[in-house]
Amino acid sequence: MAYNFAMYPQSASAPGGFLSTQWSVILAARDHGSPGADEAMATLCAAYWRPLYAYVRRKGRSVEDAQDLTQGFFSHVLEKDYLRHVDPAFGKFRSFMLASFKNFLTNEWRRDSAAKRGGAANFLSVEDMNGAEQLYAAGTSTSATPEEIYERKWALALLERATARLESEFGAAGKSRAFALMKQYLTGDHGPGQYARMAAELGIGEVSARVAVHRMRGRFRDLLLNETAQTLAGPADPEAVAEELRYLLTVL
Repeated sequence: MAYNFAMYPQSASAPGGFLSTQWSVILAARDHGSPGADEAMATLCAAYWRPLYAYVRRKGRSVEDAQDLTQGFFSHVLEKDYLRHVDPAFGKFRSFMLASFKNFLTNEWRRDSAAKRGGAANFLSVEDMNGAEQLYAAGTSTSATPEEIYERKWALALLERATARLESEFGAAGKSRAFALMKQYLTGDHGPGQYARMAAELGIGEVSARVAVHRMRGRFRDLLLNETAQTLAGPADPEAVAEELRYLLTVL
């Protein structure tokens, strides 16, 4: 999957700023006595369980164990107040999450207590857990290390969130059909005649179709930068955000 952003504006700020940065969600989840703590923890779980599941599967755990471990980790984070140790000054949240998970796997988890922990706080739906293995297997290199798998799945999760936000914006503008036709161009141009056929389906000229795709890519880049910034301690630092995004794109 190749993403070429050379043609796009180089600003790291997304329109409208951040309504709720990832760090603000993390800090809300840390305050487990607050009214919004459970919702914040569910948000974090939804964003980060797939990379953690992929990591533990590559470590050689069975499907059942990986499901229990991933679910159990988030329950453990809540029960043992793991997030009290997290601070934006530590830097990348993905690094904190992986270090915490490794510690959990090494020191905390016992197979015969997984059901007890899982019953305390279930942040993953049955549908999520049933589809976990398919998500893990998709595009997984047989030579990749557990850490490499984790970072690739992290990057893919970031792309998925940015794509979902872009699709939502198109839908809110009444342009769901246009997005369905144009989203293939997020990964680059395609063969001869593709723009003409897409333009015909949209009822616009080919030049207008190319302009629309260019604008969509620019907005997608803004959303990617936004999502990336939300996992960093310094979301207002354009260079740090751009560097992190460049790195994540290299692991895809």
